[in-house]
Amino acid sequence: MSEELNNRRLPADGESAQQDTNEQREIRLAKLQSLQEGGQNPFHVTTAKHLFSATEIAGRFDELENTDVAICGRMMSRRDMGKANFIDLRDRDGKIQVYVKRDDIGEDEFDAFKKWDIGDIIEVEGFVFRTRRGEVSIHAKSLRLLTKSLLPLPEKFHGLTDTDTRYRRRYVDLIVNPEVRETFICRTKILRAIREYLDAQNFLEVETPILTPNYGGAAARPFLTHHNALDMDLHLRISLELYLKRLIVGGLERVYEMGRVFRNEGLSVRHNPEFTLLEIYQAYTDYNGMMELSEGLFRHCAQVATGTLQIPYGEIVLDFESPFARLTMRDAVRKYAGADFDTLNLESAKALAKERGLELLPRHGFGDILNLFFEEYCEDKLIQPTFILDHPVEISPLAKRKPGEPNYTERFELFICGREMANAFSELNDPIDQRGRFEAQEALFAAGDEEANHTDEDFLLALEYGMPPTGGIGIGVDRLVMLLTDSAAIRDVLLFPTMKKA
Repeated sequence: MSEELNNRRLPADGESAQQDTNEQREIRLAKLQSLQEGGQNPFHVTTAKHLFSATEIAGRFDELENTDVAICGRMMSRRDMGKANFIDLRDRDGKIQVYVKRDDIGEDEFDAFKKWDIGDIIEVEGFVFRTRRGEVSIHAKSLRLLTKSLLPLPEKFHGLTDTDTRYRRRYVDLIVNPEVRETFICRTKILRAIREYLDAQNFLEVETPILTPNYGGAAARPFLTHHNALDMDLHLRISLELYLKRLIVGGLERVYEMGRVFRNEGLSVRHNPEFTLLEIYQAYTDYNGMMELSEGLFRHCAQVATGTLQIPYGEIVLDFESPFARLTMRDAVRKYAGADFDTLNLESAKALAKERGLELLPRHGFGDILNLFFEEYCEDKLIQPTFILDHPVEISPLAKRKPGEPNYTERFELFICGREMANAFSELNDPIDQRGRFEAQEALFAAGDEEANHTDEDFLLALEYGMPPTGGIGIGVDRLVMLLTDSAAIRDVLLFPTMKKA
């Protein structure tokens, strides 16, 4: 068996690639069988010495030079120099070079090592040194095969570039694309930073049901399932809101939950049917308090994740240091669409919408039309962080009305790069008004709006016991991670995004 065949990698795609994969799998299976027949089954190894990481060894070189270390990882490349080899070993944190010399590890062990393949997972014990080229490396004293890789990794130069394959086989994507691994390590840092920020302000992290008899708290279609033992239909939650506000009624005062929600909607670069939502509720404040909270939270996450408040995203730099801009929805429409809704009524608003070519439905009221103008003319202009305030009551069934302007609510959405990043209210705590809002939503549902809310009688009962003035906010965690990792699509920040069946 030639050394070239032994270490050849898989071409990027195509029929020849699959044939080559099959051939190499058969070769590797034969190697595994040979090992097993010799009493050396790598799959029987249960523990290994992984006492240092690759980055730790490099970072502590002055301290560890000439010191024995033990490390485990995947063999990513081999440079054969006859009686000595250089290999690259990759663990979770990074990559380190290993020098393997026949005279140091013994002829039998060296011969066995030469039969190992790219992709095998191994244990290395040896001492730390720096090569003549200045690269921090490990001089191996002993090696052990921990796991036999039966499939070859994608070819060295072309790599795994097809996005569909990357998303479906994220495990391979993580192996061969280090920048992908860094994205998900950064995601973990952001989640930790969110908890650090809220915990420091005395918020309680709580958990609420995923399976609910009634869905609400957002405009979205749910997924439906059935509980056999109870013989009842249940929905996967589309929001965290109504249960968290029950806890405010119960006196917990400051609560948050970060968890998966599920919306039966289309897929796009910004949408996945299941995604991570953060919702925060604080008693005795309003949407102004939520603006301050969200601004501080975004800054904290940016600093932790990137080390700066000037965030590069694509070809622009986002300024998280300056105060976030604030515009009412009417001011934004006046600025970007040239339409002054303070001077319009329902009929003149409909006429203007038709003149502009906006699609109207029979159920659309004045506030719906204002929102259509905002979505059409304004959203993509909001690049730097901007709070859009005072949404119409028609599209805000859970928000408190704005004093003196009963057709508008104390609600804001935070936009960055033309994307909604957060949605917040001064929460409606009037059970009579809330019932009326639910009834209006039921009428919309009956008229064909599949995303309208339904009446939640238990939530109304909770409000009748009394909920203090409360501010609440929902933040799309995946979109925040997209911003802070300079990722173009939501699938790039989800380890296992929803995919059509192959």
